[in-house]
Amino acid sequence: VAELGNQLVGVIQGSIKLVTVHKPPNDLAKVGYILGLRVSSVYRRRGIGSSLVIKLEEWFIANDVDYAYMATEKDNKASVKLFVDRLSYVKFQTPTILVNPVSHRLSRISSNVELAKLKVEEAEAIYRKFMSSTEFFPIDIGNILRNKLSLGTWAAYPRGESWGGVPSSWAMLSVWNSGELFKLRLGNAPLSCLMYTKSSRLIEKLVPCVKLPCIPDFFRPFGFYFIYGVYREGPLSGKLVRTLCRFVHNMASKSKDCKVIVTEVGGSDTSRLHIPHWKSLSCPEDLWCIKGLKNEKKNSFRELTKTPPTRALFVDPRE
Repeated sequence: VAELGNQLVGVIQGSIKLVTVHKPPNDLAKVGYILGLRVSSVYRRRGIGSSLVIKLEEWFIANDVDYAYMATEKDNKASVKLFVDRLSYVKFQTPTILVNPVSHRLSRISSNVELAKLKVEEAEAIYRKFMSSTEFFPIDIGNILRNKLSLGTWAAYPRGESWGGVPSSWAMLSVWNSGELFKLRLGNAPLSCLMYTKSSRLIEKLVPCVKLPCIPDFFRPFGFYFIYGVYREGPLSGKLVRTLCRFVHNMASKSKDCKVIVTEVGGSDTSRLHIPHWKSLSCPEDLWCIKGLKNEKKNSFRELTKTPPTRALFVDPRE
């Protein structure tokens, strides 16, 4: 934290984990994730933000961290200027954040698709087999899947085929209940937006056949589900991803305060074309930046930042 006198003027958080890079499992790296950097508006442009980041980097270095990385919106000029221009971070990935509102109207699940909930051990084995080559894949994936906030992992494949064999097409994803940790709320919205939200919800209840796009009530605290570990293979896998997302939507619609479903996928991952979302709520290009903290890691750092991103991206739901 940053304090001026007895007043709290800035905060920052950081976490450390072991991940795979380049050619797993031989290449491992300890990375520090920077999140929650906040400086009081009255005290901005005084170097408080950069001082907090530098202090956190010192803590990373003391704990033998190889790389520090952070995520921000691509259009957040102040954040990009701080990390890229001033603190020498390098642009690393531009994933896509997809947001889909939760409606009380259930989504239709295709009768041609079989859904199966996987045991944690099976899900962990599949993720390690197919996604461990993804940059920053967490070594402790088992801990993530066993966390009480992880609601489970589901697979989809064509009906009539066997999951025990090798389906011609298949897809899988996991769900994290972020609403148990914190709530979101939309503030300072135009009156017109508030009126449309109220009216669309009323119409949905009174005349459901109209199928008017309904905006959830974002003006009160709400939770959300986070879909992570999206992976697919086969010619029909896009359809299977969409079916899984519809299944998660129906599951979320039964939750008391889950108003949106959020997914983050690699910028080059075509799975985004099959994941239901509203463009107006989504972010087409999030920005991940990275910085090497060890001199002996300079060569691998250059390779890491110049290597084209893999199609799939495993986003740690804990962050």
